[in-house]
Amino acid sequence: MARWTRFAPAGHFAFDGKGVKGHWARLHASDQEALPERVDLLEAWAFFHNGHFEEAYRAGRRLGSDGITLANKAACIYASQLEPQESERLALYQEVAQRAAQQTESEPDNPNAHYLLAYSLDRYSQGISVAKALAAGIGSRIKTALETAIALQPQHADAHFALGSFHAEIIDKVGALIALMAYGAKKDVSLQMFEQGFALLPRSPLGLVDYATALLILEGDARQLEASALLEQAASLKAADAQEHLHIALAKIGLNN
Repeated sequence: MARWTRFAPAGHFAFDGKGVKGHWARLHASDQEALPERVDLLEAWAFFHNGHFEEAYRAGRRLGSDGITLANKAACIYASQLEPQESERLALYQEVAQRAAQQTESEPDNPNAHYLLAYSLDRYSQGISVAKALAAGIGSRIKTALETAIALQPQHADAHFALGSFHAEIIDKVGALIALMAYGAKKDVSLQMFEQGFALLPRSPLGLVDYATALLILEGDARQLEASALLEQAASLKAADAQEHLHIALAKIGLNN
Protein backbone atom coordinates (compact mmCIF):
# COMPACT_ATOMS: atom_id res chain seq x y z
CA MET A 1 0.00 0.00 0.00
CA ALA A 2 1.35 3.44 -0.94
CA ARG A 3 2.04 5.90 1.83
CA TRP A 4 -1.09 7.80 2.73
CA THR A 5 -1.51 11.50 2.00
CA ARG A 6 -0.99 13.58 5.13
CA PHE A 7 -3.84 15.62 6.53
CA ALA A 8 -3.13 19.27 7.27
CA PRO A 9 -6.21 20.86 8.85
CA ALA A 10 -6.70 24.59 9.12
CA GLY A 11 -7.49 24.07 12.80
CA HIS A 12 -5.31 22.21 15.24
CA PHE A 13 -6.35 18.98 16.89
CA ALA A 14 -4.09 17.66 19.60
CA PHE A 15 -5.96 14.90 21.39
CA ASP A 16 -4.23 12.33 23.53
CA GLY A 17 -5.86 9.26 25.04
CA LYS A 18 -7.05 11.16 28.08
CA GLY A 19 -8.50 13.95 25.96
CA VAL A 20 -10.29 11.49 23.72
CA LYS A 21 -11.80 9.78 26.77
CA GLY A 22 -12.99 13.09 28.20
CA HIS A 23 -14.63 14.14 24.93
CA TRP A 24 -15.76 10.69 23.80
CA ALA A 25 -19.50 11.40 24.01
CA ARG A 26 -19.13 14.43 21.72
CA LEU A 27 -16.64 12.82 19.35
CA HIS A 28 -18.79 9.71 18.91
CA ALA A 29 -22.26 11.19 19.12
CA SER A 30 -22.77 10.29 15.46
CA ASP A 31 -21.76 6.62 15.59
CA GLN A 32 -22.32 5.69 19.25
CA GLU A 33 -19.10 3.68 19.39
CA ALA A 34 -18.59 2.34 22.92
CA LEU A 35 -15.90 3.99 25.04
CA PRO A 36 -12.86 1.68 25.02
CA GLU A 37 -11.51 0.34 28.27
CA ARG A 38 -8.02 -0.18 26.87
CA VAL A 39 -5.68 2.79 27.27
CA ASP A 40 -3.71 1.84 24.15
CA LEU A 41 -6.92 1.81 22.12
CA LEU A 42 -7.83 5.29 23.37
CA GLU A 43 -4.38 6.48 22.32
CA ALA A 44 -4.93 4.93 18.91
CA TRP A 45 -8.28 6.69 18.57
CA ALA A 46 -6.44 9.95 19.31
CA PHE A 47 -4.57 9.47 16.02
CA PHE A 48 -7.92 9.30 14.23
CA HIS A 49 -9.41 12.38 15.83
CA ASN A 50 -6.21 14.36 15.17
CA GLY A 51 -6.36 13.44 11.49
CA HIS A 52 -3.43 11.03 11.54
CA PHE A 53 -5.40 8.44 9.64
CA GLU A 54 -2.56 6.18 8.57
CA GLU A 55 -1.26 5.97 12.13
CA ALA A 56 -4.80 5.25 13.38
CA TYR A 57 -5.25 2.53 10.78
CA ARG A 58 -1.95 0.85 11.57
CA ALA A 59 -2.47 1.11 15.33
CA GLY A 60 -5.95 -0.36 14.98
CA ARG A 61 -4.59 -3.30 12.99
CA ARG A 62 -1.94 -3.96 15.64
CA LEU A 63 -4.58 -4.07 18.37
CA GLY A 64 -6.33 -7.06 16.87
CA SER A 65 -10.08 -7.51 17.20
CA ASP A 66 -10.41 -4.52 19.54
CA GLY A 67 -8.96 -2.23 16.88
CA ILE A 68 -10.94 -3.39 13.83
CA THR A 69 -13.54 -0.62 13.99
CA LEU A 70 -10.85 2.04 14.35
CA ALA A 71 -8.82 0.64 11.45
CA ASN A 72 -11.88 0.40 9.23
CA LYS A 73 -13.15 3.88 10.06
CA ALA A 74 -9.72 5.44 9.54
CA ALA A 75 -9.38 3.73 6.16
CA CYS A 76 -12.88 4.78 5.06
CA ILE A 77 -12.52 8.44 6.03
CA TYR A 78 -9.07 8.64 4.50
CA ALA A 79 -10.13 6.97 1.26
CA SER A 80 -13.25 9.10 0.84
CA GLN A 81 -11.64 12.43 1.69
CA LEU A 82 -7.89 12.38 1.07
CA GLU A 83 -6.69 9.56 -1.20
CA PRO A 84 -6.06 11.01 -4.70
CA GLN A 85 -5.80 7.72 -6.61
CA GLU A 86 -9.00 5.93 -7.57
CA SER A 87 -7.28 2.53 -7.60
CA GLU A 88 -6.02 3.05 -4.04
CA ARG A 89 -9.46 4.16 -2.86
CA LEU A 90 -11.13 1.09 -4.32
CA ALA A 91 -8.50 -1.19 -2.80
CA LEU A 92 -9.06 0.34 0.63
CA TYR A 93 -12.84 0.00 0.36
CA GLN A 94 -12.52 -3.64 -0.70
CA GLU A 95 -10.20 -4.34 2.21
CA VAL A 96 -12.54 -2.67 4.69
CA ALA A 97 -15.57 -4.45 3.28
CA GLN A 98 -13.89 -7.83 3.67
CA ARG A 99 -12.73 -7.10 7.19
CA ALA A 100 -16.08 -5.60 8.22
CA ALA A 101 -17.98 -8.56 6.80
CA GLN A 102 -15.85 -10.87 8.93
CA GLN A 103 -16.47 -8.63 11.93
CA THR A 104 -20.24 -8.84 11.44
CA GLU A 105 -19.90 -12.61 11.69
CA SER A 106 -17.69 -12.59 14.78
CA GLU A 107 -19.52 -9.64 16.39
CA PRO A 108 -23.07 -9.73 14.97
CA ASP A 109 -24.34 -7.32 17.63
CA ASN A 110 -21.75 -4.64 16.80
CA PRO A 111 -23.62 -1.84 14.97
CA ASN A 112 -20.47 -0.20 13.62
CA ALA A 113 -19.33 -3.44 12.02
CA HIS A 114 -22.52 -3.34 9.94
CA TYR A 115 -22.32 0.42 9.38
CA LEU A 116 -18.73 0.33 8.12
CA LEU A 117 -19.55 -2.64 5.92
CA ALA A 118 -22.29 -0.53 4.34
CA TYR A 119 -20.05 2.55 4.11
CA SER A 120 -17.22 0.71 2.35
CA LEU A 121 -19.55 -1.10 -0.04
CA ASP A 122 -21.39 2.12 -0.89
CA ARG A 123 -18.19 4.02 -1.67
CA TYR A 124 -16.83 1.07 -3.62
CA SER A 125 -20.02 0.91 -5.67
CA GLN A 126 -19.72 4.60 -6.52
CA GLY A 127 -16.18 3.94 -7.76
CA ILE A 128 -17.11 1.07 -10.07
CA SER A 129 -20.48 2.66 -11.03
CA VAL A 130 -23.65 2.19 -9.09
CA ALA A 131 -25.23 0.28 -11.98
CA LYS A 132 -22.53 -2.40 -11.90
CA ALA A 133 -22.73 -2.57 -8.12
CA LEU A 134 -26.49 -3.06 -8.18
CA ALA A 135 -26.15 -5.82 -10.76
CA ALA A 136 -23.66 -7.54 -8.43
CA GLY A 137 -26.11 -7.41 -5.52
CA ILE A 138 -24.14 -4.84 -3.54
CA GLY A 139 -27.17 -2.56 -3.16
CA SER A 140 -29.10 -5.11 -1.14
CA ARG A 141 -26.07 -5.74 1.08
CA ILE A 142 -25.73 -2.02 1.80
CA LYS A 143 -29.41 -1.63 2.67
CA THR A 144 -29.42 -4.69 4.93
CA ALA A 145 -26.25 -3.59 6.72
CA LEU A 146 -27.59 -0.10 7.42
CA GLU A 147 -30.97 -1.38 8.60
CA THR A 148 -29.17 -3.82 10.89
CA ALA A 149 -26.95 -1.07 12.30
CA ILE A 150 -30.01 1.02 13.12
CA ALA A 151 -31.87 -1.92 14.63
CA LEU A 152 -28.89 -2.65 16.87
CA GLN A 153 -28.28 1.00 17.77
CA PRO A 154 -31.29 3.29 17.15
CA GLN A 155 -29.20 6.32 18.22
CA HIS A 156 -26.73 5.83 15.33
CA ALA A 157 -27.25 9.11 13.47
CA ASP A 158 -24.70 8.35 10.75
CA ALA A 159 -26.51 5.15 9.82
CA HIS A 160 -29.79 7.07 9.50
CA PHE A 161 -28.13 9.63 7.23
CA ALA A 162 -26.50 6.89 5.17
CA LEU A 163 -29.77 5.01 4.74
CA GLY A 164 -31.49 8.24 3.69
CA SER A 165 -28.77 8.79 1.10
CA PHE A 166 -29.03 5.18 -0.07
CA HIS A 167 -32.75 5.46 -0.84
CA ALA A 168 -32.15 8.70 -2.75
CA GLU A 169 -29.21 7.30 -4.73
CA ILE A 170 -31.11 4.19 -5.79
CA ILE A 171 -34.05 6.27 -6.99
CA ASP A 172 -31.64 8.52 -8.88
CA LYS A 173 -29.93 5.63 -10.65
CA VAL A 174 -32.80 3.31 -11.57
CA GLY A 175 -35.93 5.43 -11.24
CA ALA A 176 -38.62 5.46 -8.58
CA LEU A 177 -40.58 2.41 -9.83
CA ILE A 178 -37.66 -0.01 -10.17
CA ALA A 179 -36.11 1.35 -6.98
CA LEU A 180 -39.31 0.51 -5.13
CA MET A 181 -39.83 -2.88 -6.72
CA ALA A 182 -36.24 -4.13 -6.54
CA TYR A 183 -34.94 -2.49 -3.37
CA GLY A 184 -37.89 -1.08 -1.47
CA ALA A 185 -36.35 2.36 -1.93
CA LYS A 186 -38.78 5.25 -1.39
CA LYS A 187 -38.55 9.01 -1.39
CA ASP A 188 -40.54 9.34 1.82
CA VAL A 189 -38.29 6.81 3.59
CA SER A 190 -35.23 8.76 2.48
CA LEU A 191 -36.62 11.98 3.93
CA GLN A 192 -37.76 10.17 7.08
CA MET A 193 -34.27 8.78 7.68
CA PHE A 194 -32.78 12.26 7.52
CA GLU A 195 -35.47 13.58 9.83
CA GLN A 196 -34.67 10.87 12.36
CA GLY A 197 -30.95 11.47 12.00
CA PHE A 198 -31.31 15.17 12.70
CA ALA A 199 -33.52 14.44 15.70
CA LEU A 200 -30.52 12.55 17.09
CA LEU A 201 -27.81 14.96 15.94
CA PRO A 202 -29.15 18.29 14.63
CA ARG A 203 -25.75 19.84 13.88
CA SER A 204 -24.10 17.02 11.98
CA PRO A 205 -21.97 18.40 9.14
CA LEU A 206 -22.09 15.04 7.38
CA GLY A 207 -25.87 14.84 7.72
CA LEU A 208 -26.36 18.37 6.44
CA VAL A 209 -24.18 17.78 3.38
CA ASP A 210 -25.82 14.45 2.58
CA TYR A 211 -29.31 15.86 3.07
CA ALA A 212 -28.56 18.74 0.69
CA THR A 213 -27.47 16.22 -1.93
CA ALA A 214 -30.51 14.00 -1.36
CA LEU A 215 -32.93 16.92 -1.68
CA LEU A 216 -31.51 17.85 -5.07
CA ILE A 217 -31.64 14.24 -6.22
CA LEU A 218 -35.23 13.74 -5.09
CA GLU A 219 -36.77 17.11 -5.89
CA GLY A 220 -34.34 18.96 -8.13
CA ASP A 221 -34.06 22.71 -8.51
CA ALA A 222 -37.18 23.30 -6.44
CA ARG A 223 -35.07 22.59 -3.35
CA GLN A 224 -31.91 24.39 -4.47
CA LEU A 225 -32.27 27.27 -2.01
CA GLU A 226 -32.89 24.87 0.86
CA ALA A 227 -29.93 22.73 -0.17
CA SER A 228 -27.68 25.79 -0.27
CA ALA A 229 -28.91 26.82 3.18
CA LEU A 230 -28.04 23.37 4.52
CA LEU A 231 -24.53 23.65 3.11
CA GLU A 232 -24.16 27.12 4.59
CA GLN A 233 -25.21 25.76 7.97
CA ALA A 234 -22.68 22.93 7.72
CA ALA A 235 -19.93 25.31 6.61
CA SER A 236 -20.54 27.54 9.64
CA LEU A 237 -20.02 24.75 12.18
CA LYS A 238 -16.92 24.38 14.33
CA ALA A 239 -15.22 21.03 13.90
CA ALA A 240 -14.71 18.86 16.96
CA ASP A 241 -12.05 16.78 15.24
CA ALA A 242 -10.37 16.10 11.90
CA GLN A 243 -13.26 14.03 10.55
CA GLU A 244 -15.72 16.87 11.10
CA HIS A 245 -13.21 19.31 9.62
CA LEU A 246 -13.24 17.29 6.40
CA HIS A 247 -17.04 17.14 6.30
CA ILE A 248 -17.25 20.90 6.82
CA ALA A 249 -14.73 21.36 4.02
CA LEU A 250 -17.05 19.38 1.73
CA ALA A 251 -19.86 21.81 2.52
CA LYS A 252 -17.63 24.75 1.64
CA ILE A 253 -16.68 23.12 -1.65
CA GLY A 254 -20.35 22.52 -2.41
CA LEU A 255 -21.14 26.19 -1.85
CA ASN A 256 -18.40 27.26 -4.25
CA ASN A 257 -19.51 24.93 -7.06
